[in-house]
Amino acid sequence: MSDWTFLTNHASVLLCLAADPNQRLRDVAAAVGITERAVQRIVADLEEAGYLTRTRVGRRNRYELHADRPMRHPAQRHCQVGDLIALLGRR
Repeated sequence: MSDWTFLTNHASVLLCLAADPNQRLRDVAAAVGITERAVQRIVADLEEAGYLTRTRVGRRNRYELHADRPMRHPAQRHCQVGDLIALLGRR
């Protein structure tokens, strides 16, 4: 069986940060199964695209998700990121 998943790493990182906006990127990397550097690049992508805002709180970062932003793919642009989080963000 080939190694593939239904969600991209970007979606997985977004869901992790939605579940706990205060968690360390090291912990996100472990949960998603990718390197911390890859998570840093994904967070930068999400921040640049307006899907999240990073705020420094003491020595840590807090991530605020902007759930009202539309999905990026043309076939899903009618949905907001919050719809994805609401559907898949349950643990």
